[in-house]
Amino acid sequence: MIDYLRDILQYDPQSPMLFNSGLFWVLFCLFLPFYSLLRHRKMMMMVYVVAFSLFFYYKSSGLFFLLLVARAVIDFYLSRWLALCSGRLARRSILSFSLLTSLGTLAYFKYSNFFLLNLNTLLSTNFQLVDVILPVGISFYTFQSISYMVDVYRGRADCAETLLDYLFFLSFFPALVAGPIVRASSFMPQIRANYKITDTVVFGGLWLIMVGLLKKAVVADYISQYTNIVFSNPQGFSGLEYAMGLIGYSVQIYCDFSGYSDMAIGLARILGFDLGVNFNSPYKAHNITEFWRRWHISLSSWLKDYVYIPLGGNRQGKFRTSLNLFLTMLVAGLWHGAGWNFIVWGGFHGMGLIVHRNLKQYLSRIPDNSVVKILSIGITFVFTSLLWAFFRSSDLETAVAIIGKIFSEFTPSMFVPFVQTRSLWLIIVTLALLLFFIPEHWYERLRKAYLNSHLVVKMCLFIVLVQLILELSGANVTPFIYFQF
Repeated sequence: MIDYLRDILQYDPQSPMLFNSGLFWVLFCLFLPFYSLLRHRKMMMMVYVVAFSLFFYYKSSGLFFLLLVARAVIDFYLSRWLALCSGRLARRSILSFSLLTSLGTLAYFKYSNFFLLNLNTLLSTNFQLVDVILPVGISFYTFQSISYMVDVYRGRADCAETLLDYLFFLSFFPALVAGPIVRASSFMPQIRANYKITDTVVFGGLWLIMVGLLKKAVVADYISQYTNIVFSNPQGFSGLEYAMGLIGYSVQIYCDFSGYSDMAIGLARILGFDLGVNFNSPYKAHNITEFWRRWHISLSSWLKDYVYIPLGGNRQGKFRTSLNLFLTMLVAGLWHGAGWNFIVWGGFHGMGLIVHRNLKQYLSRIPDNSVVKILSIGITFVFTSLLWAFFRSSDLETAVAIIGKIFSEFTPSMFVPFVQTRSLWLIIVTLALLLFFIPEHWYERLRKAYLNSHLVVKMCLFIVLVQLILELSGANVTPFIYFQF
């Protein structure tokens, strides 16, 4: 019994606690009754949630939870100082110090070795690489920290009333390790508000959690069993197999990350908090601009407000607008990972946005009929899917090799043996793609039917979901893709 409790309480780097792990759901079910008792006692509720959030982060990333606490303390007192200062120079200095400490910490953990490797290559030096472990979720809560300080500086958000308020915001466990990237201006007023949590709200949250688990633990994890093999060997497969791997990865990454977001938003909803929407059917996009309005909405809106607009946005002519778009997407690529493959991924997305923006006046003349819509969606999907090769590959060379194979060694005759070998995989990918394009009102009808169903029906659906997860998932719990960012 003591050993079992030690396993629960201690951090295991080989098995971090995830939303799709059994331990998390056991602890969350134990957490909920006490939360419901404390919900109207705001101070006690906040202390309780912060304690659970920090424990969750400890189980996900070890002692790096102390780094999060330190970030919260620094931000809180700097923001209070910033609010009291009236001098422009003093306010800018405080904001600059905050940004330097936030970005400096992120740069050390995420980009130290990338910088040293490239420095060694350029200058033929021999600097030793740093033995650094990347804290889970540091990119997400760093962006939340930056947005808070900038919004306080701009007067768009009030300072947190207490350090506990701010720590609650920064450490809130549903959004802590992989987003959505929450803005203080929309979240912190919810902390002390008195919202009535009804059965509809709770089961609406549970519906999102079940949808997220279906996407992640059934679809994404099963598809990954093939895509992991393909991307680990850039020379061992045919062009058709790599093309199928890219299509599969397009489905996998969407189901993986949107599945996490669904679970995070559903968990928050059960607790009485609204984290907004993070994905809105991105593969329905007719162009790359629309894709980024639908994909990872909290990140794309953050980049718009805190990178693109401060660079000048679209206010300084066509060339400067194009440059600002390109630089913003380079930041997006670098935020995702310390590697040239991520920078190239962001750069190509930037070029896609520039091309679409400059061709809008000509594209608007094309008739807006069903054929054009289907072609537009298809072209956008192919473009984004090809670029996922850079995102998924371990390095730039692997991505280039895989794309080269697709265009130089694509053999349609291989499709029949592929179907015979990977029939279930292909069925799941095809069904997932079809479900991406169902009308929104169909999904809403399903959600309402679930909410109006008897408790027994809800229980049966949950049991079926658990059985699907057990049948199709691997032996180990698969981490979410965005945990590495």
